[in-house]
Amino acid sequence: MNFLRNRLVVLGLVLLATVLLYLLLPSIRQGSMEPSLEAQRMSLRVTPPPPPLPTINVSIRTGQLPGDPPLFFREALPVDGAGRQILPRLQVVLLHGQAFTSKTWEELGTMALLAAKGYQALAIDLPGYGKSPDSEALKTDQSRVDLLARFMESLGVRAAVLLSPSMSGHYSIPFLMKNSAQLHGFIPIAPVGTRSYTPQQYQSIQTPTLIVYGALDTNLGAQSHKNLSQLPHHSVLKLEGARHACYMDKPREFHQGLIEFLGTLKTDV
Repeated sequence: MNFLRNRLVVLGLVLLATVLLYLLLPSIRQGSMEPSLEAQRMSLRVTPPPPPLPTINVSIRTGQLPGDPPLFFREALPVDGAGRQILPRLQVVLLHGQAFTSKTWEELGTMALLAAKGYQALAIDLPGYGKSPDSEALKTDQSRVDLLARFMESLGVRAAVLLSPSMSGHYSIPFLMKNSAQLHGFIPIAPVGTRSYTPQQYQSIQTPTLIVYGALDTNLGAQSHKNLSQLPHHSVLKLEGARHACYMDKPREFHQGLIEFLGTLKTDV
């Protein structure tokens, strides 16, 4: 009787260990690619809201740039302390990651902060996200470079700083490699696509760059930091205690680093 009872206990422990191993396998198998869309959405549910920003009298307007595909965007124009519109110091083009849209930068307060500091903020819904329709025409690096170039040219962006998290690296990294002379600054936030280029290609880029990533993002964040560190004119903003979407976890520190970096760039709009 005791022998049978012991056999049943052992069998139960084996079954329990098997179930636990099955549940843990997805995290064990996780590689160095961008976190899945569902994982990013789950993380947003436990991300605390951003700290309140000082009251800023900034209007954010929306528009749609016609073309194939049409592009929805949000814009915040720079203002002075009295709320009067002024000429921009620089024009910050904000892309977004897989789980986000242009609205993220409005809700986080990034667009209003940029405008209050004298910068024009332009946030795009990339094709297939938010209010921009998907397009079968964007299968190559060159087609995505052309899309960003069309957006900037159409909206009169002449002193661009390109901010690019995660998935949007499919657009920003090829643009940096082909059109770096058009950029006054580059702010990659753990972007994809950094392994596709040689050290020589990176070292040829003269664009001032702020590499941003979360200390807890040991996959894509660490990988992109290693590759982008080959850029000759770079600085690094490592956000402690932050995950892949580090600007969501640490918005105050992110905004501080962003404004400090922009203040180091040449302005000749």
